[in-house]
Order: sequence, then structure tokens, then C-alpha cells
Amino acid sequence: MTTLDPEILPADTATAPPRPEDVPAAPAAGPAGPVRPAPHSVPLPLSGEPAADGSARPYAPARRRGAGDPVKALLHRHRELCERAVDPLEIAAGLEARGIGDRTAARFRHRDVFSLAEELFARTPRAEDTAAPGTGPFPARARAAAGPGPLRRFGCALLPGAVALAAAAAGQSWAGAAAVLAAVAALVWPGRAPGRFPAAVHLLAAAAVGWSAHRHGAGLALALALAAAPGHLAAAAFAGRARRGLAGSRGLGEFSDRARPLLVGALAVFTAAAAGAAVLTGAPLTAAVPLAVLLFLTRLLLRHGADRRPVAAALALALVPVPAAALAAAAGLLVHAVLALSRASAHARP
Repeated sequence: MTTLDPEILPADTATAPPRPEDVPAAPAAGPAGPVRPAPHSVPLPLSGEPAADGSARPYAPARRRGAGDPVKALLHRHRELCERAVDPLEIAAGLEARGIGDRTAARFRHRDVFSLAEELFARTPRAEDTAAPGTGPFPARARAAAGPGPLRRFGCALLPGAVALAAAAAGQSWAGAAAVLAAVAALVWPGRAPGRFPAAVHLLAAAAVGWSAHRHGAGLALALALAAAPGHLAAAAFAGRARRGLAGSRGLGEFSDRARPLLVGALAVFTAAAAGAAVLTGAPLTAAVPLAVLLFLTRLLLRHGADRRPVAAALALALVPVPAAALAAAAGLLVHAVLALSRASAHARP
């Protein structure tokens, strides 16, 4: 049979498509199975580098991880605290009060709770950021928390002693009762944190002072009223230095180590002042000084938002008709004060 050269055939014959009967049939479809890549296929590069022959390969985007932003979730959980805070220290104190310490902050890739609070404070959206300095709710809130000026507060702290001295000098029969009321009023005024002094504790304090004045004379109540002014100065100095120590600390443990000596120093100064007031009024030192320390710690704890139950228990113990009852109550409350007032959350603004 003679083979024809395709070059000498007509163009339409050489390029004619094959007939359907000449196309081999496709293999029958079998059961569906997993699709396997061809042996010669290679995975696409993730960064779109050029191939070996110089041609550009298609870009395959990298797969993103599904992990979210843990700090953002923490910010959403404590949004009210972060929006209300006027500085990162308040956030750090609030986080500590809610059980978040340095070990928990390490899970958020922060060395301590203070650096975590700084990030939360910086990431908190505030509509008032563009307001002029000194205007807006945050400066006003800070001024409201600060309350009256230092001189005015000290003048108010002088009133209990002045009232008690005036009543005693007048020789009135109600001078002892006036001294008792003045000494108890000094617990909550001036500079009281709103809503942190329950009536039950107030009544227990009045009962403890009144019972001691009944047993040891009106001079004891007068000494307690005179000790209100140095107690106010010691408490204000402790609060101010503790807050400055909180600003300079880089960890909760470091702040606790700084706060404990401050509390002991403030207590020592007040104890000396209370002893001087007792000597001035002729009150027995063994009865006046422990009760004065008990009232001083009561004011400190309630002013800083501590738990009121240990305070109430200590004041109730002071009512026991035993000579060492007030001393035992003051010693027990001192242990609680050292633990409670060395926490950063105790020094947040009210």
C-alpha cells in the first residue's frame, strides 16, 4: 500500500479533525477514591520565588494561625475597670484585686502586672483623648477622688480634739460623751471613702471607746480625740508614700516589700503621739495606747477598702472586760493590716 506524504496533501485534508470513531473511548469511571497528586508535581512556594527556569510561580498565601489576641480578650473582660482608670496604676491594682498577679501576667507575655496594665491602659479606647488638658471626666474624677485640700483635711482632723478640749475645759457633765463622739467621728471624717464604713462597725467603735472611757475615766476619751490629728497626718503620709512606691515598683512582690516598712513606721509615729496624748490627759497608757492603735488601724483599713469583718471582730474583742482585750484586738488587727495594706489594690483611688 502506498503511503502518502502529508506535505503534498491539500491543507483541508492535512488539518482535518479526527473522526469520532477514530478517537479511543475513555476508560470507564470506577469508584470514587482519594485524589493523588501526580508524581512529578511539586508544592507551590509560599513566598512566590521564581522557578528554576526564570518564570514566575503563582503565589500561595501562608496559612494564618487561629490563635487570637489574649490581651484583647483580657481588655474586653475588664473593660469597665480600664475605662474608669485614670492611670495604669489603678488598672494594676484592680487586676491584683481580681486575682491577676505577676505569674498570670507572664502568660500574656509581660514581665509583671504593671507592664500588662500599661498595655491595657494604652489600648483602651477613650472618646475624651482629644479633649483639652484639665477638661473631661477623667481629671474631674481624679479631683473628686482627691477630695478637699490637705490643709482643709488637717483642719477637720483638729476638730475632734478641739471639741473634746472645749467640753472638758467648760466642766460640763457631758464632756466625756462629747469626747467619745469626737474620737469615733475622727474614724470616718475627713477623707472618708464613700460607702466603705458600715454602720455596724461604727457602732462597735463607739461602744468600745465608750466602755473604755467608762472604766478608765473621761481622760481616756479625751486622749483618743487628741490623737485624731496626728493619726490623720500619719495615715496621709503612709498613703502618699505607698502610692509613690507603687508608681516606682515593677512587681507586686517589690511593692509589698516597700509597703510593710512604711506601715510599721506610720504606726510607730502614731503610737508615740498617742502615748503623748495619754500622758497629757492623765489617761493610763496601758488602756489608752492599745485602743488608740486599734482605732488608727480601723481607719486605715476601712479608708483603703479592706474587708470589714476582721475590723468588726477586733472591735468586738475590745469590748471584752479583760485588761488585755484591747491589746489583743490591736495585735490581731495589725497582722491583718500588714497583709491587706501591702497589696497594690489597697492603694487604688476610691
